[in-house]
Amino acid sequence: MKTSPALVLCVFVTVHLAQAQLQLRVRPSPSDHLPVLDLHEDPDPALEPGEKDLVPRLLRRKLGSSFDPVFSSIGPPTRGNGSEITREDEISLAGPISREFQHLDFSSLKAAPKTERRVRRWLWSYTRCPVLSMWKDLGVRFWPRYVREGQCSTERSCSLPEGMFCKPVQSVSVTLLRWHCQQGSRALKRCAWIRAQYPVISQCACAC
Repeated sequence: MKTSPALVLCVFVTVHLAQAQLQLRVRPSPSDHLPVLDLHEDPDPALEPGEKDLVPRLLRRKLGSSFDPVFSSIGPPTRGNGSEITREDEISLAGPISREFQHLDFSSLKAAPKTERRVRRWLWSYTRCPVLSMWKDLGVRFWPRYVREGQCSTERSCSLPEGMFCKPVQSVSVTLLRWHCQQGSRALKRCAWIRAQYPVISQCACAC
């Protein structure tokens, strides 16, 4: 009886996936503190910056070289300016697979090179954890007020057998300006822009 390529592929993946994941060492220490939770601001409009405090030219100068156009935006991001939201179904599976998957030993499969390539790409696509990008409006008390946050997909397990999920394992800090008012009587209120670090997820990985 002739064995179908699909059956060979299924059996091979089931038996050898545990070994493959061990080789890849996809068990970094996860972080459950990102993305940053929504801030609960004092609704008092007296604590918000006025029009004279929101001059882009002056704020850009105050932020200097710390301004990051990749992770922050002065105006509302739109698809027209290339600042679209990235969803999981929009992430391309094209391009080269990672070096770890290229070095996996599939000699026991005893299949054609084309079948091996398909197995490698299937394993890579199933266990990969891309960062899903989404723009967040922090409000008028931050400048730039729009930040590109990263999220890790939790729609399904990223391992076989199931049990591991995509977790944030690396982050970067985006420098923003934060409108800060010293506490005291409203008549003596003193407010100014201060620098603040806003962490965003930059890498996800399959972990427990």
